[in-house]
Amino acid sequence: MGEQDPGGGKKTAKVTKKAAVKKAPAVVKQAAEKKVPVKKTVAGKAPAKTVAVKPAKAESPAALVRRARRINRELAEVFPYAHPELDFENPFQLVVATVLSAQTTDLRVNQTTPALFAKYPTPEDLAAANPEEVEEILRPTGFFRAKTKSVIGLSKALVEQFGGEVPGRLEDLVKLPGVGRKTAFVVLGNAFGRPGITVDTHFQRLVRRWQWTAETDPDKIEAAIGALFPKKDWTDLSHHVIWHGRRICHARKPACGACPIAPLCPAFGEGETDPERAKKLLKYEKGGFPGQRLNPPQAYLDAGGKAAPPLGAG
Repeated sequence: MGEQDPGGGKKTAKVTKKAAVKKAPAVVKQAAEKKVPVKKTVAGKAPAKTVAVKPAKAESPAALVRRARRINRELAEVFPYAHPELDFENPFQLVVATVLSAQTTDLRVNQTTPALFAKYPTPEDLAAANPEEVEEILRPTGFFRAKTKSVIGLSKALVEQFGGEVPGRLEDLVKLPGVGRKTAFVVLGNAFGRPGITVDTHFQRLVRRWQWTAETDPDKIEAAIGALFPKKDWTDLSHHVIWHGRRICHARKPACGACPIAPLCPAFGEGETDPERAKKLLKYEKGGFPGQRLNPPQAYLDAGGKAAPPLGAG
């Protein structure tokens, strides 16, 4: 997509401005004309009202921006406690956990990393580790040999190039073994407070489903969505979209009838529209189950969320 350093710059503005003027497709399924509940609660309460979803017309760039930002505001009300779902205490733990999260769940990573960080608490420790011992710890995460090579390699790079500290710049992070732009923005946004858009599979699916962009390349998606929102909103936007994708707007069977943004969604009707049946599709705390973290933020617990069980429990 061109450079999109969280530090900001004119080059980013030029690229994203072009992305902003792309009009959303006008095609909407007939099911979008059904009435759907507007639901602002997190768990099982009755819908407050029913709103007719109207087929979307071709949007002007300004209308697209308004709709996208309204969706983000609505999701912020539903998930005010949205947070990164990997357990971490420092930037080193977060970058390692994010690398390990490829091709597995955050829950599985969170159940595995306590043993890893107990034995190798610093980059220096992990850089000098016996690969076979690390592989045995990481076996539950899948692709454990490749992941072992990555986390030992990035630890060595941190020691040799950055004095054992995780760098806070995009251009430095992406040089680390196993670290791409997605991982870098997770670390920058959540460990350093520097805005970034995390384009994971959930994010890609939802922004296309909402017709925010028709792009399929992650870098181009990042540029297109970045143009719709102020930079200060990028990290929280990522959390809101990803949480919605994991809990409600699933890939195979979205819970359309329990969706708080159904009136704004041009893809309404792709999933279950009956409110009661849709409610049964809700995941994690929405369905009474724990989230992904063993040690979630207090705000999540205060909202009724539950901590995930440790590895081997239950």
